[in-house]
Amino acid sequence: MQVRGIGFWVLQGPGWLLLVYLVYAQGIAAIDYDLGVALGTQESASAITEVGAAFWYGFALGDLVIYIPLLAAGLIGNLLRLSWSRTSLGAALGITVYWPIVCLAAVVDARDAEGWVLSNEGDYWAVLPAIAIWGAWGLWWVANPNAES
Repeated sequence: MQVRGIGFWVLQGPGWLLLVYLVYAQGIAAIDYDLGVALGTQESASAITEVGAAFWYGFALGDLVIYIPLLAAGLIGNLLRLSWSRTSLGAALGITVYWPIVCLAAVVDARDAEGWVLSNEGDYWAVLPAIAIWGAWGLWWVANPNAES
């Protein structure tokens, strides 16, 4: 049996943490946005306007239907060394780079919008760039045919 390298673990460890977070923060909100607000994983419409809440809900629903299954399949397939896993994981990691950038752009652009008052914008800046960087690294890793699996 081949020993798994550091790249494999840098992909798997944070990947599973992200997946658990997505199920909790986005999956629940996609089914019941108000419950997501009550759990503190989503911003309320009173803080970010109805349009802002609709925007975040759209991401939650997209995550539930597309992103979460792709990431789960990719991580499981990669763990089991299945040939198709790099495709699924690559798709999920592409989303992982994309969504933090979109969300940060929205946060910045909405700063002065009437009715938009985030509880703590700093949280977005602390977490989202790290997720995007990890996703970009992971995308490079799965695209690299010499990366150990």
